[in-house]
Parts: sequence; C-alpha cells; structure tokens
Amino acid sequence: MKEINLIDLVGEHILSGVDTSSERIRSYGGYEDASCIKFVLDNITYKATEDPDDGYRSHLKQIFICNESVSNTFVPHKVIGKMKNSSRYGCDIIQFFDVSTKEVVLEIGTDNSDDYYPAFVMCWTPENLDFNQSVKKYNL
Repeated sequence: MKEINLIDLVGEHILSGVDTSSERIRSYGGYEDASCIKFVLDNITYKATEDPDDGYRSHLKQIFICNESVSNTFVPHKVIGKMKNSSRYGCDIIQFFDVSTKEVVLEIGTDNSDDYYPAFVMCWTPENLDFNQSVKKYNL
C-alpha cells in the first residue's frame, strides 16, 4: 500500500472506473463508518478514505495505490487533474476535468482545510463525462 499526495495526481490521465462506498475504520475509540472512493487512473487503482474525526469535522485521511477491484468501470476517458483554487478557508482538493466538456467529473480532498470545521470532499459526477452528454441534454 503506497500512500500518495493529491498533487501527485495533477496532469493528464485516463479515467476508467469509479466506486464509492462506506467502510468501518479504526478510530480513537474503536471503529466508525467512513466514506471511501476508489478510482482508476492510467490502469492504477487509487483509494481515498475519509477521517470522520468527531462527527462535525472530517477530512481526507489518506490516498493510496491499492489492489482492490473497481466494479463501476467504463470506456477509458481522458481527464486532466488540477488542484482546486483555495476557498475562503483554504482547500486541499484535486479536481479531474473531462478534456472534451471541460467539466469536473471527480473531486477528492478536504474543503475548509484552514477552518475549525474542515469537510471531506468526494464527488463523482459521471454526467459530465463526454460520452454522457447526449443523455444529459434529454434529462433536463
């Protein structure tokens, strides 16, 4: 399990799968539920896990390369990873943009990273992929 930084994912990639889930993780007082997202870039599977912290705050706990399978796969599609510009209270979020639509298809990280209440971000928007545009325009 190789841990990586979000900045390591900046640049052009081929996205071919995304799964979201919830897992029981070890925490300070035992175990608790945490959101997770697995995604496939350039045939490498990455997993990002939430640290739910105390119920009011959360943040990206870690992102790492894993050997787990991703069940929601699709035709490989070119995306560009860019770090999101800081919000009022800062952020540590990577956004993946579809190269054709220029829309965000995947966001992962921590918003309000410099605030008292940071929040884990895990947003998968498949309707913004180029090959979903014909479906999107009929579902207004």
